[in-house]
Amino acid sequence: MPSEGRMVSDINNAWGCLGQVEKGYEEWLLNEIRRLERLDHLAEKFRQKASIHEAWTDGKEAMLRQKDYETATLSEIKALLKKHEAFESDLAAHQDRVEQIAAIAQELNELDYYDSPSVNARCQKICDQWDNLGALTQKRREALERTEKLLETIDQLYLEYAKRAAPFNNWMEGAMEDLQDTFIVHTIEEIQGLTTAHEQFKATLPDADKERLAILGIHNEVSKIVQTYHVNMAGTNPYTTITPQEINGKWDHVRQLVPRRDQALTEEHARQQHNERLRKQFGAQANVIGPWIQTKMEEIGRISIEMHGTLEDQLSHLRQYEKSIVNYKPKIDQLEGDHQLIQEALIFDNKHTNYTMEHIRVGWEQLLTTIARTINEVENQILTRDAKGISQEQMNEFRASFNHFDRKKTGMMDTDDFRACLISMGYNMGEAEFARIMSIVDPNRLGVVTFQAFIDFMSRETADTDTADQVMASFKILAGDKNYITMDELRRELPPDQAEYCIARMAPYTGPDSVPGALDYMSFSTALYGESDL
Repeated sequence: MPSEGRMVSDINNAWGCLGQVEKGYEEWLLNEIRRLERLDHLAEKFRQKASIHEAWTDGKEAMLRQKDYETATLSEIKALLKKHEAFESDLAAHQDRVEQIAAIAQELNELDYYDSPSVNARCQKICDQWDNLGALTQKRREALERTEKLLETIDQLYLEYAKRAAPFNNWMEGAMEDLQDTFIVHTIEEIQGLTTAHEQFKATLPDADKERLAILGIHNEVSKIVQTYHVNMAGTNPYTTITPQEINGKWDHVRQLVPRRDQALTEEHARQQHNERLRKQFGAQANVIGPWIQTKMEEIGRISIEMHGTLEDQLSHLRQYEKSIVNYKPKIDQLEGDHQLIQEALIFDNKHTNYTMEHIRVGWEQLLTTIARTINEVENQILTRDAKGISQEQMNEFRASFNHFDRKKTGMMDTDDFRACLISMGYNMGEAEFARIMSIVDPNRLGVVTFQAFIDFMSRETADTDTADQVMASFKILAGDKNYITMDELRRELPPDQAEYCIARMAPYTGPDSVPGALDYMSFSTALYGESDL
């Protein structure tokens, strides 16, 4: 029975309500189960993504805080920048994951996840770390780019330094070599040329010093950048091994060598001035002595072929020439002294004269030989004249004939000249006869006929056939009827000139009755006057 006051309809209504409530509760339970499943799924997804992200970010902050760029080279900086760009790309790719983690955490909060505080804390940490990574990434990029710019600036300065230091270093090395180069000069013009070149070189030193300071300024600019921006330089200039210390050292050496070169050139200039004085002194004397010797040679030649006066007059004239030549010897000695000074000074040429000491010596010896030979020839002519009784008129005729056919005016006739002379005198001869005569006048086969040989031939041709016999008879009387004669006998019986002439030309006597110093007057007479019957 229904309770009092309750109707069946009330019960039915209540039952209906209970059914609806049960149905609603069942739906709630289903929804709750779905919510809890969703929460579990989101929480697990949150944990997985958070773990993956945290694993990825592990060590990244330490990596971004590295200052490895401070000691890196330019190429290494460029590699670090490429690496950093790759990291930035990777960082950007992880942005979605961070956003997903934050969205999951937001959804967990909205679904009233029971462990929302720990999820929120973990999410906040990830977000804070993400922001920090972004800041560190930007900071590292700026540091890398700044370092790259500084190193590029330094690299450009290094390159400019190398481009200017190399030619300047070569210039200094060339200058040092030139300044220390030994020079050999022989004239004032040559040393003046070296001095002019040295002065031109010294004129370039101020510009060279400016270039040196500019090069050092480039190096100082690098040092200033390093100090200002605290760049830790790794290594030295990659483009050159030339250091500022080396440049300064070589520059100082060049500056030290310049005054030494000045002194060497000044000393050499003074030496060349002294040498030039010696050249002029020698040249002035040689230009007088050389023509004087030539003139004397020509005058002696004229005296020997001219027919002025007697042979004695010619001999007197020649002896005066001989005396003047001997008196000229001190000038030759003085020239020899100057030549000795020139040799000691190592002077090898002299533009002030065409004469050398060797030319002067040869000319002087020829002059002495010529005057002595000419005097001897005139003396022989006198002896021949006196011995053969030739008159002065005949001697003049012989001389006139000889001079006429001596077409080259050498004081000797060649074979053609002598043949022409013989023909003019009426000789009609063949080659054999001419050869016989040449063997008489030119026994040494020199191809020339001297005036003395010409006189001997002409006197032999014009003399009596008994002349040689008469001379031999005279010598035999002087010799006390011996087949030989001694030097003492000749000097006792003959005038000094004739005695010495005979002694000089007589061959030693070799007969069985010979004594020491015996002379053969027979062969002498035969050679002088022709064959004898004695």
